[in-house]
Amino acid sequence: MRVEVYFDILCPWCYIGKRRLATALAGRDDVDLVWRSMELDPDGSPTAGPTAAEVIAQYQSGPEQAAARVRQIQSLGEAEGVRLDLHKARPVNSFDAHRLVHLGAAHGRADEVLERLLHGYHTEGLDIAAPEVLEKLGIEAGLDPAAVRRVVEGTEFTEHVRADERRAVEAGVRGVPSLVVDGGVPASAVQSPEALARLLTPRSRG
Repeated sequence: MRVEVYFDILCPWCYIGKRRLATALAGRDDVDLVWRSMELDPDGSPTAGPTAAEVIAQYQSGPEQAAARVRQIQSLGEAEGVRLDLHKARPVNSFDAHRLVHLGAAHGRADEVLERLLHGYHTEGLDIAAPEVLEKLGIEAGLDPAAVRRVVEGTEFTEHVRADERRAVEAGVRGVPSLVVDGGVPASAVQSPEALARLLTPRSRG
């Protein structure tokens, strides 16, 4: 079974979905899991601005609703063992971080690289658009320092990210995190682990 998951490091739901998916896939050895890039804001600034909490507030009807939304997201993260510091994380352009995940995939460490980036951004509030931060996180995720430096300083894997984003459009993916099972219809990856397990059971898909 091939499971493609479209994600963006900036999305707290992607961190939650990643943990839920891991629970749903526990003990499975018949799944080819592929992480696919999909930028939430392709035109995002390479310089950190407002916090994630402040960005969320822009889409709420008032400060109380914004605070409740932030608490909800953080609570769901805590339930999955993830600390989401929305008052520390500051959205930036995530393109280079996506390229680093592709470097990880080329060396069989996409999951480890993505996990380190998600934790660095959402929990530690690190600037994932900064070359020195990406270099640090890539090395900590177990990648070869020279290879990480080459990607961070160059344009390697640019086409891989763009190809994923074209693939998302063709597959009908409209948000993250979304998963596509064996080329089927996109589904939300933030469902409960139980719902994801049912979705990933071959017989449940007819």
